[in-house]
Amino acid sequence: MSMPSVRRAAQAFASALLAAATVTALAHDAAAADTLGSAAAGKGRYFGAAVAANHLGESAYAATLDREFNQVTPENEMKWDATEGTRNTFTFGAADQIVSHAQSQGMKVRGHTLVWHSQLPSWVSGLSATDLRSAMNNHITQVMQHYKGKIHSWDVVNEAFQDGSSGARRSSPFQDKLGSGFIEEAFRTARTADPNAKLCYNDYNTDGANAKSNAVYAMVKDFKSRGVPIDCVGFQSHFNPASPVPSDYQANLQRFADLGVDVQITELDIEGSGSAQATNYGNVVKACLAVSRCTGITVWGITDKYSWRSSGTPLLFDSNYAKKPAYDAVLAALGGSGSGGGGDNGGGNPGATCTAVFTRTSDWNDGYNGEVVVKAGAAPITGWTVTLTFTPPQKVSTLWNGTPTWDGSGSVMTVRPASYNGSLAAGASTSFGFTAVKNGSNTTPAVGTCTAS
Repeated sequence: MSMPSVRRAAQAFASALLAAATVTALAHDAAAADTLGSAAAGKGRYFGAAVAANHLGESAYAATLDREFNQVTPENEMKWDATEGTRNTFTFGAADQIVSHAQSQGMKVRGHTLVWHSQLPSWVSGLSATDLRSAMNNHITQVMQHYKGKIHSWDVVNEAFQDGSSGARRSSPFQDKLGSGFIEEAFRTARTADPNAKLCYNDYNTDGANAKSNAVYAMVKDFKSRGVPIDCVGFQSHFNPASPVPSDYQANLQRFADLGVDVQITELDIEGSGSAQATNYGNVVKACLAVSRCTGITVWGITDKYSWRSSGTPLLFDSNYAKKPAYDAVLAALGGSGSGGGGDNGGGNPGATCTAVFTRTSDWNDGYNGEVVVKAGAAPITGWTVTLTFTPPQKVSTLWNGTPTWDGSGSVMTVRPASYNGSLAAGASTSFGFTAVKNGSNTTPAVGTCTAS
């Protein structure tokens, strides 16, 4: 992604295993949730936003980010000019601020970007081929090792192909001095620097089948056939009336996924307003959900106020942070519900009992998914409460099918029903699930007694 002043106008979460709730009066989609991040997590995906460090001090900005999203991408703070403006002198302060904030909220972080022709300090362009190769590999290594274990996936190389009908590589210091092999070398260096991070190629105007996307496809196919380490391909997906969502968008994502890589929508924004914009956003989300290896979606910004295309009002929240029709369309496409709700279903119900059984349904390097099955005893119940105690510094990033509260220590989570799964017939069960970020601790949470009402 380019900075607004220079940009052209144009591990994955493991699938959450959700048990369908058995209720006496209301059937409800088990993946339903009331925020973008929680709804996406219910579908085994993330929903993120590009974040600028200098806006985190704005309360509405931070509150919207923390409430709605479970992944972040630094807008400009990890690019070469921000991290190594002077050769071999690295500055990470602004990027560290974003990463720290994300970790405090249990959000995944996408690293953006290591090798790119733009936002490149002038000293890089003046290097000889030998020095440039050394500088490129050193930059990749130093930046990735600084964030080792904190970044889910990296945009290793960004926008290396030309627009138009040629399918050729873009002229850049790397291409011109190192030749076409620089991309492979960058990916091999990145794998050594952080073997656990997913390594991605990222580009724009590749959303449908065309000369540019075909060239990227050929490169990825070649890399996979020769064992070059590439795990994912990012599709920026900047749309406007002159460059609409292509009719073969889903098919294009699928053909890349069929090569054995994850696909991710990395910089989504769609100019417009009202129902037309909402429909386009909904169709993009549906396309991702239809491709099993489409592991997440990131919108390029939170509010129209700070968008690089602000005059086109391309985001899900307006300049006052109000949800737009596009937001509702995205939430609906993710299977979420804006009604949310839930709460204490207390009240006298003599003889009501329940049990709670925890299962760790999936596990990866920096997190895991858990599911708690709540089962009514010999009598019907109208509500339930379950507590889970986590070992610090573990954090819960997302919860679905329940309403959580936390004690003062931040380690004990009390979960009550959502609006649709509190009442259970005798012997019937429901479930809630969550994603936890390990932060170095792999301890399984302790489940307390289930209390029924």
